[in-house]
Amino acid sequence: MAAYTLTKAGANVALIEAGPLWFSTEDSAMLQWAYQSPRRGRDTKEHQFGGEFDAGLGGWDIEGEPYTTAPGSRFDWFRARMLGGRTNHWGRISLRFGPFDFRRKSLDGLGDDWPITYEDVKPYYDRIDRLIGLFGSNENLPNEPNGIFQPPPKPRCYELLVKQAADRLNITCIPSRLSIITRPLNDRMACHYCGQCGRGCRTNANFSSPAVLLKPALQTGKLTIIPNAMAREVMTDASGRATGVAYIDKTTGQDQLVRARVVVLAASALESARLLLNSRSARFPQGLANASGTVGKYITDTTGTDMAGFIPKLADGIPHNEDGVGGMHLYMPWWLDNKKLDFPRGYHIEMGGGRGMPSYGFMGGIQGLPGAGGGYGKDLKQKYRHYYGSVVGFSGRGEMIPNDDSYCEIDPDTVDRWGIPVLRFHWKWSDHEIKQVKHMQDTFEALIHEMGGTLLWSKPGPEQDYGIAPGGRIIHELGATRMGNDPTTSVLNSFCQAWDVKNLFVADGGPFVSQADKNPTWTILALSMRTGDYIADQMKKGAL
Repeated sequence: MAAYTLTKAGANVALIEAGPLWFSTEDSAMLQWAYQSPRRGRDTKEHQFGGEFDAGLGGWDIEGEPYTTAPGSRFDWFRARMLGGRTNHWGRISLRFGPFDFRRKSLDGLGDDWPITYEDVKPYYDRIDRLIGLFGSNENLPNEPNGIFQPPPKPRCYELLVKQAADRLNITCIPSRLSIITRPLNDRMACHYCGQCGRGCRTNANFSSPAVLLKPALQTGKLTIIPNAMAREVMTDASGRATGVAYIDKTTGQDQLVRARVVVLAASALESARLLLNSRSARFPQGLANASGTVGKYITDTTGTDMAGFIPKLADGIPHNEDGVGGMHLYMPWWLDNKKLDFPRGYHIEMGGGRGMPSYGFMGGIQGLPGAGGGYGKDLKQKYRHYYGSVVGFSGRGEMIPNDDSYCEIDPDTVDRWGIPVLRFHWKWSDHEIKQVKHMQDTFEALIHEMGGTLLWSKPGPEQDYGIAPGGRIIHELGATRMGNDPTTSVLNSFCQAWDVKNLFVADGGPFVSQADKNPTWTILALSMRTGDYIADQMKKGAL
């Protein structure tokens, strides 16, 4: 987004990318049938998230690019290695943070307030809605802001059952808000409901930054993309001003340098922190922009846990096309009052089910369904027909409160294949998060029973921390270069500008002060656009 905003403002931009060029219109496997997959949909080293046709290049384990964890900690770090990063494969759940999310400390005394309010970010949310597009509905909920929505697709059969159960349990259930356009927008075609969003959209009906932001930026003639470039450190001069970025050309192994009047880090929250911590000099012995000692601190990830159930009402379904978009048509935003609960903050519920065609396969684990047992031949085929489309899954996604025990630092003993020191993670869930996922599991059980179903596995208990996913596994890591009003306790000011280096900015999830019970992408985009506008204005004034 920063590259788009700055080139549109007339600035020349060099974009350094650690992976290859990738554009959905040329590189997507969206139109390939499942049987064309040589490995029948299995993951590969390059595609670790959803099979070899998946649009996400990278993963938790990248050859030659390790990271470490401190004893007693577990943190799983997903890294994308391609132009556009994770915007090529994500759920496209596009939620605005609400007014309460920017001032949580004022409301419950935990964590810190942001130095900005919802009203500061709202104009940028509006611009992104109009530029990128999303579907949804205006519900006038107090902390789920309305947006500029295109019409949402109709609920699928299983989603109607979920909606009925949610209504009976007084759980708010509304149309999803996904960055998939259902009407033409800005020369992009509307979604044709093939359901293959995870493979990358050849018609650009869903959002990925290469298609929607970088191609228009390239058309300005102001953008140069440098692919296969592994950033090593931000360079500075004697005055402490950032002068550019040193990187390794991955095709030749040679050190290179790109000089710049302004440096914007948008490598993802943790990669940007790694760059700053590795940018040490006599002037910046703790790393660049780290006079506060808070680079790498207060990292968070979304809490997550899952459950699925067999719903007899959905068995023996008549074969029909209900593909819709590549994602849920409904979801459940946070609906309860924490004053009546034993944990702060909240979560939303995502759902999945239906027939899901075309896919690599179906009904894996059929032997675990009630009464299914084993079988072969005609008997097994009949069981598949009976059970197909009868499973509904729920996922909780909630807010983690930053804590002093969750942070990253440079590992003094480990480097990657390029000789760059790697990150070491410390991680701890607090009781707040553990109690929250217990509530998720209880809610999933209630929903499945209300639908007349049975759980497909036992609810995880306290010895399993109620099934909370490991840190990093939800791939919503934020913080590490947080913004604030006080340069002694924050890395950036309210415009994501480094306190210590005025021509250095961060435009990813790093500036976040807190998580919220919402997916962060829409807020990352809004903050990045706001930062881009600020940079362009300051450059015109001669302040940068």
